[in-house]
Amino acid sequence: MRDPMAEPEGVRLQKVLAHAGVASRRVVEDMIVAGRVTVNGEPATELGRRIDPEVDLVAVDGQAVQLDSDKRYVMLNKPRGVISTMSDEQGRPDLSEFADQFDERLYNVGRLDGDTSGLLLLTNDGELANVMAHPRFGVEKTYVAKVRGRVKQPTLARLMKGIDLDDGPIAADRARILSTTAQGGTLLEVTLHSGRNRIVRRMLDAVGHPVIELVRRQFGPLHLGTLSSGQMRDLTKMELGQILTLMRADESGADTETASAEADAGLSDAEREIENGGS
Repeated sequence: MRDPMAEPEGVRLQKVLAHAGVASRRVVEDMIVAGRVTVNGEPATELGRRIDPEVDLVAVDGQAVQLDSDKRYVMLNKPRGVISTMSDEQGRPDLSEFADQFDERLYNVGRLDGDTSGLLLLTNDGELANVMAHPRFGVEKTYVAKVRGRVKQPTLARLMKGIDLDDGPIAADRARILSTTAQGGTLLEVTLHSGRNRIVRRMLDAVGHPVIELVRRQFGPLHLGTLSSGQMRDLTKMELGQILTLMRADESGADTETASAEADAGLSDAEREIENGGS
């Protein structure tokens, strides 16, 4: 029998959300009463509700809230010439020069090859890293490519219909022409969810338009925006909510799968890898 004099288990929901930076405690209380807060997918409208921040999943207005203050999420605009590893065996510039600026031990989510610049996420959240980078979850990436030659609409249609490469067929989710260059080239925007090695470069080379420059502008719900090359910033609360919501949705779907079902799907070794160079 529980001791009536013992301290109640858990922490008050409004205190947890205020500590997470959602809003002041009074504003959070209004959110709870208004039905805008859920705990483990269920509405939480009682101000006396207590939760376990290490176990319970909380969302506000449908957006997930990170309750673990030890987790860090940093967007980097990776410059060309930097290798996507924390320690390059050949002594080339690597991501350690950026990650070492933080007290937390951060690592990169997926990779960009050395010649590709753009959005790379650094974090110490292993669960989120797996969802964002693993091909099974199909997170979209959008690239802007400067290519040789004038790209025509039939070429875009071919990219989206699918082409055969040495490691199997591949298709872009979307592809469009942004502009042409004075030197006779074309600026393209290509969106796909594959994480295969140098996939964008190989696709465009296969249709006769080798890449001159390549930048990743978007990774899932994250946009590079005006972040300059070599610069970093923490994700905003909205961005963090978006990727955590994506993670929880994918985890819910993954819970319905079994290891035997995944084996029956016949996934190749390449598809099991976590984005081994997605550009």
